[in-house]
Amino acid sequence: QVQLAESGGGSVHPGGSLRLSCEVPGYRVSIKCAAWFRQAPGKSREGVAAIYHNGGTDVARAVEGRFTVSQDTGGNTIYLQMNSLKSEDTGMYYCAAIPWGGESCYNLREREFNYWGQGTQVTVAS
Repeated sequence: QVQLAESGGGSVHPGGSLRLSCEVPGYRVSIKCAAWFRQAPGKSREGVAAIYHNGGTDVARAVEGRFTVSQDTGGNTIYLQMNSLKSEDTGMYYCAAIPWGGESCYNLREREFNYWGQGTQVTVAS
Protein backbone atom coordinates (compact mmCIF):
# COMPACT_ATOMS: atom_id res chain seq x y z
CA GLN A 1 0.00 0.00 0.00
CA VAL A 2 1.33 3.41 -0.99
CA GLN A 3 1.02 6.06 1.71
CA LEU A 4 1.03 9.69 0.70
CA ALA A 5 2.16 12.45 3.05
CA GLU A 6 0.82 16.01 2.99
CA SER A 7 2.37 19.04 4.67
CA GLY A 8 2.11 22.81 4.62
CA GLY A 9 -1.28 23.42 6.18
CA GLY A 10 -1.86 26.14 8.73
CA SER A 11 -3.91 29.18 9.67
CA VAL A 12 -4.06 32.30 7.51
CA HIS A 13 -6.16 35.43 7.20
CA PRO A 14 -8.57 35.86 4.29
CA GLY A 15 -6.65 36.94 1.23
CA GLY A 16 -3.55 35.07 2.33
CA SER A 17 -1.67 32.24 0.65
CA LEU A 18 -0.46 28.77 1.51
CA ARG A 19 1.42 26.10 -0.40
CA LEU A 20 0.65 22.49 0.36
CA SER A 21 3.06 19.69 -0.50
CA CYS A 22 2.43 16.00 -0.94
CA GLU A 23 5.07 13.30 -1.17
CA VAL A 24 3.88 10.61 -3.57
CA PRO A 25 6.13 7.54 -3.48
CA GLY A 26 6.86 6.26 -6.97
CA TYR A 27 5.20 9.27 -8.60
CA ARG A 28 7.48 9.31 -11.63
CA VAL A 29 7.26 5.59 -12.22
CA SER A 30 4.01 4.06 -11.09
CA ILE A 31 1.48 6.87 -10.70
CA LYS A 32 -0.80 7.93 -13.54
CA CYS A 33 -2.20 11.01 -11.89
CA ALA A 34 -2.62 12.67 -8.52
CA ALA A 35 -5.09 15.10 -7.06
CA TRP A 36 -6.02 17.29 -4.13
CA PHE A 37 -9.30 16.97 -2.26
CA ARG A 38 -10.68 18.89 0.65
CA GLN A 39 -13.33 18.37 3.28
CA ALA A 40 -14.95 21.24 5.12
CA PRO A 41 -16.54 20.66 8.53
CA GLY A 42 -19.91 18.96 8.11
CA LYS A 43 -19.49 18.52 4.36
CA SER A 44 -18.47 15.71 2.07
CA ARG A 45 -15.04 15.55 0.51
CA GLU A 46 -14.68 17.37 -2.82
CA GLY A 47 -12.06 17.38 -5.53
CA VAL A 48 -9.96 20.52 -5.90
CA ALA A 49 -7.34 19.88 -8.57
CA ALA A 50 -5.67 17.10 -10.52
CA ILE A 51 -2.27 16.73 -12.17
CA TYR A 52 -1.42 14.13 -14.80
CA HIS A 53 1.75 12.26 -15.61
CA ASN A 54 2.41 14.52 -18.60
CA GLY A 55 2.11 17.62 -16.40
CA GLY A 56 -1.36 18.61 -17.52
CA THR A 57 -3.68 19.95 -14.83
CA ASP A 58 -7.33 20.50 -14.04
CA VAL A 59 -8.71 22.77 -11.34
CA ALA A 60 -12.22 22.79 -9.91
CA ARG A 61 -14.36 25.77 -10.80
CA ALA A 62 -14.69 26.81 -7.16
CA VAL A 63 -10.95 27.53 -6.93
CA GLU A 64 -10.14 28.39 -10.53
CA GLY A 65 -7.86 31.39 -10.79
CA ARG A 66 -6.79 31.07 -7.14
CA PHE A 67 -5.35 27.57 -6.78
CA THR A 68 -2.61 25.99 -8.89
CA VAL A 69 -1.41 22.39 -8.83
CA SER A 70 2.12 21.54 -9.90
CA GLN A 71 4.76 18.83 -9.62
CA ASP A 72 8.35 18.80 -8.55
CA THR A 73 10.65 18.50 -11.57
CA GLY A 74 12.17 15.04 -11.39
CA GLY A 75 10.91 14.41 -7.89
CA ASN A 76 7.99 12.74 -6.16
CA THR A 77 6.25 15.82 -4.80
CA ILE A 78 3.13 17.60 -5.93
CA TYR A 79 2.05 21.01 -4.72
CA LEU A 80 -1.11 23.01 -4.28
CA GLN A 81 -0.50 26.75 -4.33
CA MET A 82 -3.48 28.50 -2.78
CA ASN A 83 -3.83 32.26 -3.18
CA SER A 84 -6.56 34.73 -2.24
CA LEU A 85 -7.82 32.32 0.38
CA LYS A 86 -11.39 32.65 1.62
CA SER A 87 -13.07 31.41 4.77
CA GLU A 88 -14.90 28.81 2.70
CA ASP A 89 -11.54 27.26 1.79
CA THR A 90 -11.21 26.08 5.38
CA GLY A 91 -10.99 22.33 5.72
CA MET A 92 -8.81 19.26 5.74
CA TYR A 93 -6.85 18.91 2.54
CA TYR A 94 -5.89 15.49 1.22
CA CYS A 95 -3.78 14.33 -1.66
CA ALA A 96 -4.62 11.16 -3.52
CA ALA A 97 -3.23 9.19 -6.43
CA ILE A 98 -4.15 6.63 -9.04
CA PRO A 99 -1.63 4.12 -10.36
CA TRP A 100 -1.16 3.09 -13.96
CA GLY A 101 -3.92 0.70 -14.87
CA GLY A 102 -6.39 2.46 -12.60
CA GLU A 103 -9.18 4.89 -13.30
CA SER A 104 -8.86 8.51 -14.47
CA CYS A 105 -8.32 11.53 -12.24
CA TYR A 106 -10.31 13.72 -14.59
CA ASN A 107 -13.67 13.57 -12.83
CA LEU A 108 -12.13 13.79 -9.34
CA ARG A 109 -14.27 10.92 -8.10
CA GLU A 110 -13.09 10.03 -4.63
CA ARG A 111 -13.87 6.32 -5.01
CA GLU A 112 -11.55 6.00 -8.00
CA PHE A 113 -8.43 6.98 -6.09
CA ASN A 114 -6.35 4.14 -4.70
CA TYR A 115 -3.86 5.93 -2.47
CA TRP A 116 -4.47 8.66 0.10
CA GLY A 117 -2.64 10.79 2.61
CA GLN A 118 -3.73 11.58 6.16
CA GLY A 119 -4.57 15.19 5.36
CA THR A 120 -3.35 18.61 6.44
CA GLN A 121 -5.59 21.25 8.03
CA VAL A 122 -6.12 24.64 6.40
CA THR A 123 -7.93 27.33 8.40
CA VAL A 124 -8.81 30.70 6.90
CA ALA A 125 -10.11 33.15 9.48
CA SER A 126 -9.83 36.80 10.47
